[in-house]
Amino acid sequence: MRVKSLQLTNFRNYAHAAIEPGEGVTVFTGPNAQGKTNVLEALHLCCLGRSHRTPRDEELVRWGKEAAKVNILTEQRDGTHEVTILLAKNQKKKKTVRIGSRQAERIGELFGHVCGVLFSPEDLQIVKSGPSERRRFIDMQLSQLRPAYFYALQRAVKTLSQRNALLKEIARDGSLLRTLDLWDEQLADCGAIIAENRREAIEKLSQYAASVHASLTGGREELRLWYISQAADAQNPRERLLERLHAARSEDLRRMTTSVGVHRDDIGISINGREARLFGSQGQQRSAVLALKLAQLELAWKERGEAPILMLDDVMSELDPGRRRQLIERIDRVQTFVTCTDLSDLAGARQDAVYQVQAGTLEIMGGAAEIVKPL
Repeated sequence: MRVKSLQLTNFRNYAHAAIEPGEGVTVFTGPNAQGKTNVLEALHLCCLGRSHRTPRDEELVRWGKEAAKVNILTEQRDGTHEVTILLAKNQKKKKTVRIGSRQAERIGELFGHVCGVLFSPEDLQIVKSGPSERRRFIDMQLSQLRPAYFYALQRAVKTLSQRNALLKEIARDGSLLRTLDLWDEQLADCGAIIAENRREAIEKLSQYAASVHASLTGGREELRLWYISQAADAQNPRERLLERLHAARSEDLRRMTTSVGVHRDDIGISINGREARLFGSQGQQRSAVLALKLAQLELAWKERGEAPILMLDDVMSELDPGRRRQLIERIDRVQTFVTCTDLSDLAGARQDAVYQVQAGTLEIMGGAAEIVKPL
């Protein structure tokens, strides 16, 4: 897959910008807080329909404006794909997603038209933080690749909320207890789909990440991932989840919350047999996350049959020369968008287009891309 053009209108600090990136590496360079990351945020929005920095769409609209627009054109094996996303400052207005000339009815229709992997400094939380960050990591990956997974995830979130609400109602009206079986069945149904997809994907990611990590560390360290779930080792995840829901019912009723389900899943990450979150150094944790992101790239490539785009947000300066060299060798294979404050961080990389970013304006410095300056 290749991005042919990206247009921003009143998005973050950009009044208007139109970018035609090169086929290889496109670089956005300049001082901090000028708008470099905003370009990658717009690309990420086109991939998943949401920002990677905020859940509030209104924050993406330029100050003093009522609406923002992002338009992207991609070339894939099956032809050209166009996506337009409209965002409103008014929180009561929902964002609009257009695929070609057709308005999407559900956000899941967006997935697959733009597929990408983003690596940003915040991604260290995948290793450093709690299970919710690791679930988010795998959910975002699988939602892009498998629409059925995304819809199962939506159903699971809604069903979990309704079951928790029912547990509170039962505390006031015991006659509602007989309806709990229905919600257990629904939670197990969508939970089984999620568990099976997560288990398969994490097994593949573990293989890819271990190989990447070995090259990053010169074979001195071994990275391992594994799936942690109440249904992880079950041949029939649905039945296992139902059994555990029934076994935990008394406790759930007492605490008025659901203690069993894929919302408790986690991904184990170890380096040389020791838990990376607790025992890994900052450098080891960064290498582990980089390996995970490059493994994501491989998984998406294998499943789709064509490479996704890669987005690197100010990560080169944090890597030592050896790891930086390994990363540069790998980004030559895919269309990559990079932000940096110092172009020397990309020494050795083929730079097809370089943009200087200054206060929401873009000036082309080199390469084949063209730029329309803000109005």
